[in-house]
Amino acid sequence: MENPMKRLILLALMTFSCSIFSDTLTLKSGHPDSYVVIKGDTLWDISENFLNDPWRWPKLWGVNPQIANPHLIYPGDRLTLVFIDGEPRLVLKPHKRKSPAGRIHAKGDAIPAIDLSLISPYLVQNRVVDGDWFDDQPMVLGGESESRHHIIGDVLYIQSELTVGDKFGVYSEGREFVSKDEGDLLGQEVVLTASGRVIESGPISKIKLLSNFRETKAGYRILPIEDDSLLSAYFMPKPATLQESASILASEKHLREMGKLDVVYLDKGEDDGVESGHVFSIYRDGIDIVVNGDGVPVLPNERSSYEDLISSVSSDNAIKMPDIYRGRLMVFKVFEKTSLGLIMANEKTVRVDDKLIQPDSLNLLRSFAD
Repeated sequence: MENPMKRLILLALMTFSCSIFSDTLTLKSGHPDSYVVIKGDTLWDISENFLNDPWRWPKLWGVNPQIANPHLIYPGDRLTLVFIDGEPRLVLKPHKRKSPAGRIHAKGDAIPAIDLSLISPYLVQNRVVDGDWFDDQPMVLGGESESRHHIIGDVLYIQSELTVGDKFGVYSEGREFVSKDEGDLLGQEVVLTASGRVIESGPISKIKLLSNFRETKAGYRILPIEDDSLLSAYFMPKPATLQESASILASEKHLREMGKLDVVYLDKGEDDGVESGHVFSIYRDGIDIVVNGDGVPVLPNERSSYEDLISSVSSDNAIKMPDIYRGRLMVFKVFEKTSLGLIMANEKTVRVDDKLIQPDSLNLLRSFAD
């Protein structure tokens, strides 16, 4: 009887899940009936006023031709919540002005999916590459300036014959990332210190620095400024559906605790099926509580070495507590074995090793399918 019952439950959940992800949006309790867009808003922020799951903003906005294109939303516009065929939608009320010029805005004033200024630096500066490959890239030998450190306007000597006019970034080595469980090498973090253009070609080429983010010195490597490093920050959020959970690998800023709008590295990348726009729920593993010989629950920080040993080898005396929800994250740049994500919302602080799973409703369905 167990298998038929399980199949019935799974079928019911599949029906429920399909309605969640295809047809039904759940409105937040106490949501407003309308909203006036202000400068600095993003589509995610606006949707957060109406939805429990703001990453599903495309569904809330998608059927309205007036705002299918986010570049049609501007500060001062009034958005009204209506129901179309029983489903909540945001519609744009016409903006009346006395000026005969009507509704005119600069092209760059439109409301983005997420704040461009928050993630655009990371789209250029941070990369994760193969360490051996990075060591083979052209090296900075020094510069015309006698200083050990070089800044904007300085000319660098590069150990390679380069093409005049090409633009390069100068990179220093950052951290070497290793997977926690298997110890596999995930890649070498490289950090942009400056950018410049080739002004003279030869066995030793010259690059003039056009910008600098950190001091640049001999021994750093140069990499071409690639088009995929300058991608637009407009992403279409979608639930991540990886076969295995991911985890927070590191904080971009070397922070111990992270929160909303902090950038983090993930321990999964293109090889694992991660894509830009993927949304993950962030969870902290529930602790194991050991019941001692007196039948009293003992917290991890109160356990003896013997109780720790019992917890590691036997599940009879160790009871795992539920995982704790921390927030949500959206991936914005993907490398071969790692990726970069922006924490879009958090209820509690996020730390390295917190696990990342597909958004809750889809994960519930899979747990019954196993």
